[in-house]
Amino acid sequence: MKSYKEKSYLNISLDVKAFIIRTVIAVLFLTYLYHLFSLQIKDSSRYQTLSKTNSASVTEIAAQRGEIFDRYATLPIVINTDSFSVEVTPGSIPKGKYDTVASKLASMLGISKKSIDNIISDDLRNYNSPIPVKTNVSFNTISNIAENISDLPGVSWVSKPIRNYVETGSIAHVVGYVGNISKTERNVLYNQGYVKANEIIGKTGIESQYDSLLKGESGEERRTVDVRGRIISETPEIKPPTPGKNVVLTIDSSIQTLAEKTLGKRVGAVVVLKPATGEILAMASYPFFDPNRFNDEDAGNYYASLISEQMNRPLVNRAVNAEYPPASTFKVIMSTAMLQEKAFPSKKQIECKGYMNYGNRKFRCHLHSGHGWVDMKNGLAESCDVYYWTVGRDYLGIDKIHYWADQFGFGQSAQIDLPSQRKGFVPTAEKKERQYHEKWLGGDTMSTSIGQGYLLVTPLQVANMAAMVANRGVIYKPHLLKEVRDPITNEVLQEVKPEVLFKTEVNDEVWTEVQNAMRYTITDGTPRFAMMNKNVQIAGKTGTAEVAPYKDSWHSWLVAYAPFDAPVEDQVVVSMIVEACNPWEWWSPYGTNIIMQGIFGKQTYEEAAKALGLTYLARNGNRRE
Repeated sequence: MKSYKEKSYLNISLDVKAFIIRTVIAVLFLTYLYHLFSLQIKDSSRYQTLSKTNSASVTEIAAQRGEIFDRYATLPIVINTDSFSVEVTPGSIPKGKYDTVASKLASMLGISKKSIDNIISDDLRNYNSPIPVKTNVSFNTISNIAENISDLPGVSWVSKPIRNYVETGSIAHVVGYVGNISKTERNVLYNQGYVKANEIIGKTGIESQYDSLLKGESGEERRTVDVRGRIISETPEIKPPTPGKNVVLTIDSSIQTLAEKTLGKRVGAVVVLKPATGEILAMASYPFFDPNRFNDEDAGNYYASLISEQMNRPLVNRAVNAEYPPASTFKVIMSTAMLQEKAFPSKKQIECKGYMNYGNRKFRCHLHSGHGWVDMKNGLAESCDVYYWTVGRDYLGIDKIHYWADQFGFGQSAQIDLPSQRKGFVPTAEKKERQYHEKWLGGDTMSTSIGQGYLLVTPLQVANMAAMVANRGVIYKPHLLKEVRDPITNEVLQEVKPEVLFKTEVNDEVWTEVQNAMRYTITDGTPRFAMMNKNVQIAGKTGTAEVAPYKDSWHSWLVAYAPFDAPVEDQVVVSMIVEACNPWEWWSPYGTNIIMQGIFGKQTYEEAAKALGLTYLARNGNRRE
């Protein structure tokens, strides 16, 4: 028999246990009650949103990409063309009918049934959302499908506009093309809103540079579906797409065509710009490509064929992404440097015997018989190498030559609104030693003085050089964008203003002397017969750059501005190069003259060539053998 103390202890112990059990039950009940409160009241909106998301079928509505126009905003260069994407909802196809439907659809689309099977694999045969099986489908094909829709359960289509490059040819290098975003591009641009695997994105040119303006924002169509994905709502919830902005370029389509025809099928480039604003009126590069081919099913093979052409490189915009020795066009900078530095009097003459000895090497002028005694004006006009060798080596030196090349923007980005561009290269003793592990020699200074050796530039940089002279000390940032417009109202949303890129302090009398020397070069110098023009006064400089891989072959340069007697606001600059890989014909002076005649005479290529008496040369020169 238990004692009184033992009984009391046992009762207390039972009471404690009971209290603990009641407390645990109470805590669990309160926790459960709080959870119910959170689900039904506190977090109800979040769970309602999740519920809607989980029970919604969302279909993307593609946005219209902005269109691209020439400078007058009337001629479209790039538009959108109605096209369709055919889709299949496998879960809507009756059992046992898939093969029949797929075979009939494949026949209508002009593809194999296997290609559809590869898209709609076995594990997707019960999928209740539409799966695209072919894009860029014509309206006629859609009409055929619609007429036979009773035999094609589960088949549907959506409108999916594609890019139509109305203006093709050399403008392709300016506008570029679009394509599906790559995994690498998506990783880089993810934080900028490029998140979809099937995103269309600009790959090159203006399409790439201003993709964020052009692409717009996709809309969506939402429908409520059950747990198996079947649509149960009659009325969809639609968020309309926002179309991309329209882009107006500085390109003048008539001048672009003129430049393209003048260049013809010659590997090279032409740049036409307004020196007073930096606006690009034309930019032609040959060879070019057809951006519409990137919409074809064979786009992959077409791209492979383009990149396989290592010699002509049709995907390269030679106006900004190819580098060349500037040859004698560089003598414009040499003359400016000599005058501003007071390194050598412009009226003082140097004798050209047709060669110049330095060390154990004989440097030969392009005129082997020699130019005789020449001053700066005649040295520039006749492009006398001996004159500029002497000035460069004995009076300026490589450091001052480098300084003045830098002042004109050589060796630096021109900052044009394109996704890629080359900077060129201006050598110094330090650069040569660092890059080539060789000591700088006096012969290197001589080569640089006539635009050869290690010196490299782009056609756009040479155009900017002439713009600096025309503007008497200023280069405006070259640009292709003129305006951004609303696609609905056509309201101008953004307008590009001239922006100074490079500015140098040079005495006004120096610019006057250089300008007069460039005019004299055209009227009395080496290009005087090729550049005869009674309708417009032209100032400029030729250049002939010898190229090592091609024996007895030269790049042909001409850079010019006109009208010489007009205010700079009315002038244009033309920079033209024809590569050494073409049959030699010294075409750049003739071609530049035709372009100037066409611009200021408001004439086509054929009319301008006829007005200058160059019809035969122009017709035959436009064909590469």
